[in-house]
Order: sequence, then C-alpha cells, then structure tokens
Amino acid sequence: MSRALLVLNGPADRMKAADWVHKAPPGTRVEFKASKRTLPQNDRMWAMLTDIARQCKHAGQKYTPDQWKVLFMHACGREVQFIPALDGSTFIPWGQSSSDLTEAEMSDLIEFMFAWGSEHGVEFLDDREDAA
Repeated sequence: MSRALLVLNGPADRMKAADWVHKAPPGTRVEFKASKRTLPQNDRMWAMLTDIARQCKHAGQKYTPDQWKVLFMHACGREVQFIPALDGSTFIPWGQSSSDLTEAEMSDLIEFMFAWGSEHGVEFLDDREDAA
C-alpha cells in the first residue's frame, strides 16, 4: 500500500489503523489530522465570498470569489505564493486549499470574513435570509 486514508469513526476503524501500523514497513509515515471542514461550512464560505465579490473592490479593482478566497486565506496566515505560469504570461496562486482546513480553521476563516465584511459594509445574503 503506497497511500491510504482512514477516518476514525469507531472502534473498527481504530483496530484497522493499529493493524496497518503494525504491518507497515520501516520508514512509513503516519499523519494524524483533525476532521476536515464540513460541507455547510464550505457552502457558507462560498456564499460569503460571492457576496463580497459582488459588493466590494480591493485596491480599486473587482475580484472573483476565487481571488477573494486567496486574499482571505493569506490574511488568516495561510501560505500563499504566486508562481509564474508555464507560458510566463501571468502568475497563479499556489497555497493551501480550503478543503484541507479543519473545522476549527474553517470557522476562523468564516469569522474573519464576516468581520472584514462587516467593516466594509457587506450585506451577506444568508444574514438577510435568516432575518426573514
């Protein structure tokens, strides 16, 4: 087995993980991560990014939700680099994907986006729906 992912949801998963560890050859790497962000968190983030993209400019320019995501990920301390495209015509962002964030990290990102949006007069669609 060159690569495997096992989510620990119960005793059977823990037993399987222990079995894999006992059978693993020397040099095998084992990584433990907190649970990933939830789908509702992901939906909320993209709804907020869309609201921000529709209503805000940064440095005098409109940006797409994808571009805003890179800006917010960087603002929250995530490593983002801009590397030259293969044809040298532009630069593309490279960094941690939001799908790799834990639930807690995604909550922090959403809270930061909400605070930033509040400071910049963003009306979040989900908030208007909640009030109705």
